[in-house]
Amino acid sequence: MENPLLLFPQLNISASKDKSYYKVMKSTIKEESHKASKAGAKQKRNRLSLLLQKPEFHEGDQLGKPGNLAKAASVSPEEAAKWGESFDKLLSEKAGLDAFTKFLKTEFSEENIEFWIACEDYKKCKTAHELLPRAKAIYETFIQKDAPKEVNLDFQTKEATSRNIEQPIITTFDAAQSTIYRLMEQDSYPRFLRSDPYLNLVQGRNPSRPTLRRRSRSFTVNDFQGVRPDFTVWY
Repeated sequence: MENPLLLFPQLNISASKDKSYYKVMKSTIKEESHKASKAGAKQKRNRLSLLLQKPEFHEGDQLGKPGNLAKAASVSPEEAAKWGESFDKLLSEKAGLDAFTKFLKTEFSEENIEFWIACEDYKKCKTAHELLPRAKAIYETFIQKDAPKEVNLDFQTKEATSRNIEQPIITTFDAAQSTIYRLMEQDSYPRFLRSDPYLNLVQGRNPSRPTLRRRSRSFTVNDFQGVRPDFTVWY
């Protein structure tokens, strides 16, 4: 009988060579798997990129453009016309508040209405224990220097608010909220009423695509000194 090692020379491999062989094979398989994984990830990114190029995936198209106010608000021309009666009336209705917020996004001044809403929520705190974390969050987001959504407050109001943050009470943000309310009422609100998207709502026309306007921060709260705030909209 012939030596099996002569018939099957591949069996004449040392244990060390076996280990080296499988290490090479394992490394090769791992490398191929990694390449396949990278290729799959690249394909997914390409598909996502194509999706993001579609209008419905752009935040500006969905949220920031008042051309979508009619669809978002879903109100009748009669209801929309009531928003022009007063700024209080606009903010007191959810559809009006949503439409005004979308309009402010086109002017890059949505931090004003977001601050006002945050103050409204803050005043709904039921216990003193809730006030401190809520107050600090509002202060760090909207009021402190270089806050991510810093609102335009005069020096006195900002200083007075800052002093009360460590021991906040339910009225801690009243002065600041009143200031921002007046700014929106006398600056942004009139432009909202003159905007094509709002007029389209009132007249029942299909909204047109507007031009985004970057707002100017040149005005200050001193321009509105002497104007008494109306607190009837706060609840």
